[in-house]
Amino acid sequence: MNLQVETRLSDQIARYMDLASSEAKLTAANMANIDTPGYQALGIDFEAEMREALDGVNRGRGTPPVQVKAVDGLIARPDGNNVSMDRESLNLAEAQLKYRTGVALLRQEYQRINDAIHADK
Repeated sequence: MNLQVETRLSDQIARYMDLASSEAKLTAANMANIDTPGYQALGIDFEAEMREALDGVNRGRGTPPVQVKAVDGLIARPDGNNVSMDRESLNLAEAQLKYRTGVALLRQEYQRINDAIHADK
């Protein structure tokens, strides 16, 4: 028997982790294209996406697709590529930290649920 327990908080944390994963994937794609002439770095507005996701979870709606946009304000090299390995490395570290934080929060939420289930013992 496969029992699946979900709470609003676990759904919110899951969306947080999905966004962190999307951010890491975009960063990896940017890094992979550092030598592609004309490539423009892509990113997401994590905070805006998280607000939208929380609103969707709170209203019982599905989660909208992540809005990926070209990153503004970056300096392009003569070949038109604007990817900075320093910036992308920092973004990747931040996305990894967000994901690890989500894992820790989700672990706590499931421990709380487990404790509530076994409270009578």
